[in-house]
Order: sequence, then structure tokens, then C-alpha cells
Amino acid sequence: MHSYLHELFAHQEWADAEHWRAFEAHPTALKDKALYERLHHIHLVQHGFFWITGPQSEPFQYKKAEEYPDPAGLKTYAQQGLADLDERLRTTSSEALEEIVEVPWFQPTLKISRRQALIQAAMHSHYHRGQNATRFRELGGVPPTTDFIVWLQKGQPAASWT
Repeated sequence: MHSYLHELFAHQEWADAEHWRAFEAHPTALKDKALYERLHHIHLVQHGFFWITGPQSEPFQYKKAEEYPDPAGLKTYAQQGLADLDERLRTTSSEALEEIVEVPWFQPTLKISRRQALIQAAMHSHYHRGQNATRFRELGGVPPTTDFIVWLQKGQPAASWT
């Protein structure tokens, strides 16, 4: 199971970077409110699942999209969240992946395994990348193909943010 999660996370970072590069190359994309707010949401949730799967010594730092008026700041936030999730996965034992964590934004609080929470982090991002690809096409852009199988066909490349 651990290798499966590593693949999901490597694909997630690659796909997020592919989208960021495409959006940065298209002048109107990052100025579009819907696309930008969804990008923020994707990365906020990634940070949220990092927090959920960790020791939670401090409250979660909820950041609003308005705190990132410059796309470069949001991109840095994105990269940090993905790096944190990757580190969490690399340093968490198989046994610890099965420990129960709480997702506090459900009422009543949802209790799932740390492994399931990490799977959700990747799947949630995948879902919203699809929405952003559709919006990008509406804005006149050509979204990159970021299917998992395409990533495999390309030899599982690392994320390229520039």
C-alpha cells in the first residue's frame, strides 16, 4: 500500500505543477476568480490533510484566497503543502498509516485511518484539477493532460514547477 500512496503523491505533485505552468503561460487564467479560488481551495485542503495526519500541536492555519493576491505566493503555498505531504508520507510507518485520525470539518467528526486521509488528499486534488481544466479551456487555454496513465507513459517524471 505504501508504494501506491507514493505513486499517488508523486502524480499529484506532477499534475499540480503541470497545471500551474499552463496557467502561468496563459495571461487570463490566474486572473480568473473561479479558477484562482479553486486553486487556493486545492492547496488549502492539501495543507488541511497534512495537519489532520500530523501531531496537531497547534490549530490549523486557515488561509483565505485574499491572503494570496499575487499568484507567486499561492504557488509557494502549494509547493510547501505538497512537500509537507510528501515528507509526512515518507516518514510515516505502515503501522502509523492505519492509526485513526479525526476530520473535524464533518459533524459528527469523521474518524478514518491516516492512510485514508492521505488518499483523500490526493483524490480531492484530482477532482478539482479536472474542474480547473474545464475552466481553463473556457478561458481559451489548452489544459495539459495530467491523467495518471499519461504520467506513467512519460516515465513518472518529477514535478517541474518552472
